Amino acid sequence: MSQAIRIKTEELKQKAPELKAGDKILLTGVVYTSRDAAHKRINALLDEGSKLPYELDGAVIYYAGPTPAPEGRPIGSCGPTTSGRMDKFAPRFLDLGLAAMIGKGERNSEVRDAVVRNGAVYLCAVGGAGALAARCIKSCEVIAFEDLGCESVKRLYVEDFPLIVACDCKGGDVFTEGRKKYAVK
Repeated sequence: MSQAIRIKTEELKQKAPELKAGDKILLTGVVYTSRDAAHKRINALLDEGSKLPYELDGAVIYYAGPTPAPEGRPIGSCGPTTSGRMDKFAPRFLDLGLAAMIGKGERNSEVRDAVVRNGAVYLCAVGGAGALAARCIKSCEVIAFEDLGCESVKRLYVEDFPLIVACDCKGGDVFTEGRKKYAVK
């Protein structure tokens, strides 16, 4: 079993060329939660030329809608959302400098092309393990769209968040490559 690579969020843009699909990483730093409803609003802000809730250039978005925090914890369960629902927004966000996306499941060809074009990465978190993922989250602050409840944009600080590089900036894709390994010849 290969050793996990420790990476800070602010290093992702410069380290992306070294990462390849299938690499295990432990991510530490700031990530922003954002899902369908928040993505729609951020896209509208971009269309209007309005200020965004956070700088896209260099950011890491976690497709998640965490549950309320139990007493003594910064956050409740915080598992990944199916990433494909954000595919219509992802190429634009990547073209504006987004460093990485975290979620679960495959991405369409437009997103994979934008990952390559922009030297970014798509990272997968383990689905169904939201309570375990929450243990890596050390702080949580709602920074935009509070009316969206669990889908509001939150600024998280994560430590050693275990992820797998699903799409790398050279075109590697664990979903495509994984299927090839098991294809009947």
